Amino acid sequence: MKIKDLFYLLLILSFLYNLSIMGSGCAQIGAPTGGPKDTLPPRLVKATPELFSTRFNTNKIIFTFDEFVTLADLQSNLLVSPLPKNNPVVDYKLKTITVKLKDSLLPNTTYTINFGNAVRDNNEGNPIKNFTYVFSTGNLIDSLSLTGKVIIAETGRADSTLMAILYRNLADTAVKNTRPDYMARLNGDGSFMFTNLSAGTYKVYALKDGDGSKTYNAKTEIFGYADNAVTVSDHTSPVTLYAFAEEKESRTPANTTASKTNNANKKLSYTSSVTAQSQDLLDNFELNFIQPLKTYDQAGIILTDTAFKTIAGVKMNIDSLRKKITLALNWTENTPYRLIIHAAALADSAGNTLAKADTIRFTTKKDSDYGNLLLRFSNLDLAGHPVIQFIQQESVKESFPLIATEWNKKLFRPGEYEIRILLDRNNNGKWDAGNYSKKIQPEKVIALPQKISIRANWDNERDIKL
Repeated sequence: MKIKDLFYLLLILSFLYNLSIMGSGCAQIGAPTGGPKDTLPPRLVKATPELFSTRFNTNKIIFTFDEFVTLADLQSNLLVSPLPKNNPVVDYKLKTITVKLKDSLLPNTTYTINFGNAVRDNNEGNPIKNFTYVFSTGNLIDSLSLTGKVIIAETGRADSTLMAILYRNLADTAVKNTRPDYMARLNGDGSFMFTNLSAGTYKVYALKDGDGSKTYNAKTEIFGYADNAVTVSDHTSPVTLYAFAEEKESRTPANTTASKTNNANKKLSYTSSVTAQSQDLLDNFELNFIQPLKTYDQAGIILTDTAFKTIAGVKMNIDSLRKKITLALNWTENTPYRLIIHAAALADSAGNTLAKADTIRFTTKKDSDYGNLLLRFSNLDLAGHPVIQFIQQESVKESFPLIATEWNKKLFRPGEYEIRILLDRNNNGKWDAGNYSKKIQPEKVIALPQKISIRANWDNERDIKL
């Protein structure tokens, strides 16, 4: 056989071999992956009229994008400034969004239509962040801005659910009676920015609009105000607002009224504050009742030691609702106690009594169950009557006035705490709200960025720089 013929034979055999391999493995061929996931937002191709148009005189705006778009949660995202009486009608189809203005436009005024994060691509939902359209009914686009920050006065924290609002009307009552001219969202750190403003004097406020009226019409709404009007120019300084609620929202208590029928032979029900027969050294002992007490004989409630010897120095009180009895004592650590409640000492409003005397046994905690805490402060202004607050789950668990730059406390409950410094203007030991009508700003609180963890049976120390 010639070399040429041998070459062709080997080539044919190789082809047949590869074909057999492909045939045996064809069932394993997979579907194409489709490429990487789309993470890019839509891109504006054209706006009609054009962005930053002047002498604007139409009521219809059309946006064209490079891909199919949708609108998500438009009602809470859309902001039009100056604020119209009626929001525009916004619709979308395929690659276009159409805006129809329903109000007559003010002359010589710059308008902004901010869609927030509502404009998204149809497939992956990637938003165009703060997509904004600007136009002017006059000959120029106003370009001034006003920046600032809103802090919740009671916590020292930001709350991005509030809005910053701006008025051309400088009357103090305008914020209560009329809608604002401009609105701006808060960022996560509480900062805000009004853009495309004309030069002039404004009143600036912060508001958590409870009823959607865009006015401050309830003392339970969280609200903040600047002491003075702000003149917007090329060199306007940022504004800081401290927001507060003049009054706390009242909560209707649950109906705990029990039927007074069929109460024969029912036992008086109560709970105590001890957990697992252990009494906190830092707390009072409490008895809590479902029904108010009709009969309360203090002499029939006795605290004793294990030999039933009466403990001296106990202070006993009943609250104004007659549903809680408190025993205060300078507890001795790791000591067993007995609380004896005689049957005739108590009866509730439903006539329920104890069938016989009850005895509650408990032992106080050890000193080693608590931690020792030492804090050293720098840049602390003692003239501002600072009060240190220890916070858990948004509740003030402990608070102490600071009279020196070093503070310590033995027997501190273990746990993780946020720390706030209250600037106690009236030196009454608690935070006080402001009053807009009387032009009284709220007391301010400084929230420290880091939490502190208190360990039991440990000397916990921390340096704090304000």
